[in-house]
Amino acid sequence: MKENKLIPSLPKGFQNKWGNSLLLKKKLLEVIEKNFIKFGYSPLETSPMQLSSIIGNSLSEDEENPMSDIYTFSDEGTEVSLRYDLSQPLINFYKQNYMNLPNPYKRYEIGNVFRRDKPGSNRYRSFGQCDVDIIGNFDKNQANADLCNIIGSIFTEFLKKSEFVINVSNRKIVQGLMDQLKIVDQKQKQKVLRGIDKLDKPGFGLKGVKDLLGKERVDQSGAITKGANLNDEQSSKIIEFLKIKDIKELKKKIDNPLTNEGIKELEDLFKILSYGEYADQVKFNSSIVRGMDMYTGNVIETNLKFNVKNSKGKIIDAGAVCSGGEYLITKFKGDPFLGCGVSIGSDRMSWALSQKNNIELEEKKPVLVCVMEDSKLNKYYELLKVLRDNDISSEIYLDSKKKLSKQLEYASKKGLSLAIICGENEFKDNTVTLKNLQGVKGENQINIPRENLINEIKKFI
Repeated sequence: MKENKLIPSLPKGFQNKWGNSLLLKKKLLEVIEKNFIKFGYSPLETSPMQLSSIIGNSLSEDEENPMSDIYTFSDEGTEVSLRYDLSQPLINFYKQNYMNLPNPYKRYEIGNVFRRDKPGSNRYRSFGQCDVDIIGNFDKNQANADLCNIIGSIFTEFLKKSEFVINVSNRKIVQGLMDQLKIVDQKQKQKVLRGIDKLDKPGFGLKGVKDLLGKERVDQSGAITKGANLNDEQSSKIIEFLKIKDIKELKKKIDNPLTNEGIKELEDLFKILSYGEYADQVKFNSSIVRGMDMYTGNVIETNLKFNVKNSKGKIIDAGAVCSGGEYLITKFKGDPFLGCGVSIGSDRMSWALSQKNNIELEEKKPVLVCVMEDSKLNKYYELLKVLRDNDISSEIYLDSKKKLSKQLEYASKKGLSLAIICGENEFKDNTVTLKNLQGVKGENQINIPRENLINEIKKFI
């Protein structure tokens, strides 16, 4: 009987990370967390598994199967789901604990989310998000300004100001326009918002949005997405609105109470932003509406302004790397709480940054203690303890019977820069030999007194 051999692989839409790509992501996460803390936010860790009845279905565009984009399982008769974002678990946590939390509650969370999206170029089914939110009672314009300033503070640690833009708009503007155009059906409104949200997505543009506002859109693969089914006049008015890039022009062309309220909130936001150092990074963009149902007022979307390439070397749009806005949180009794937050896509951001080629990555590589004398293994461990007690990353070769050449080959494959060689002569003379593994052959080795070991190593690291 032929044996079925397992082929090492991953499910579609998932990836492993290692080497420089992981180092860059870790560096990005350190900068993000440092800034979250600097702006006064507290850490939170929520469960990646949530009750399906609580997690909601505000993500899917499939009307017949609203949970189609969420990984859902049955656990002893209870439906549970992997979180698709960090917002819903936050809201669930806040509803459970708001009586014991400060008001407003400012939290950040860094973790992975899971979506049953169609895998594609730089599109995965599990990816990292870094969220920062404010929940409770607060001045929303100050809160939005705080979030924009956090984005500016993080991004300028890696990029020039000319290399990213923080786009803002207000949901009330387009909702007022839809009311004016007599678009009253909630499902139709939802389709309009999700259609507009795709304006900057690859392969869409104004034509793709217009198709989604009409009967349907057929993509290159032949897949059909049902549209909002607007009439020609409604569709044309919305397309005309999307071409407006200036608030002053917007005030001249659209005049209704809800739109005017949204415009006023944006103007107030820009006034508060003027008190900080990132006001020039924030621009009004009418197409920013955020496709998810939860958003209510000001919305934020950060885009990169430099070219990135996919795995085939083709220049593509990196898409939004940090998005969010205002949302309402209903509680068990009383008035709803206001929520306001943004989420940075750490995997997408680190992938884009990897193409800049100007970010220095430092991996703290260990010093290798080579084992030459099996009978003196305890002495090598004493040496290892001295190194670690002096905060020097170090490791001992884990096979005392291997030749020195094999041990140095291991060090070379790991990219180590320094090895400590201590044989019979060194033990007798109370010395050690330091080998610079990145140095010139014949000039890369020195013998030093044992008491000088730490000082000499610190010259290398």
